[in-house]
Amino acid sequence: MIVRIVTNQDGCTDRPLIDDRPVPIGSYEPQFTIGDYFSKSGTPLADLPFLDFVPARFAVAEPEGRYHVPLLITPWSYSTYRGSR
Repeated sequence: MIVRIVTNQDGCTDRPLIDDRPVPIGSYEPQFTIGDYFSKSGTPLADLPFLDFVPARFAVAEPEGRYHVPLLITPWSYSTYRGSR
């Protein structure tokens, strides 16, 4: 594990996960506990959430590149992409 962090009110981290050096080349897999997120937000859910835990696996090939990897979620779907932020 590189870092464990909780997102802020907007669903973002307050700082990059790796910000004191270039991002090492390799594969990464941030893991999001969206079931807990929706449960704590008061969103009505079934007893067992449809999606509880979401991994977002991606690779870094350019250590000096910008890697903004947003996760867009609902209780029933998710999407991610390489952003330009």
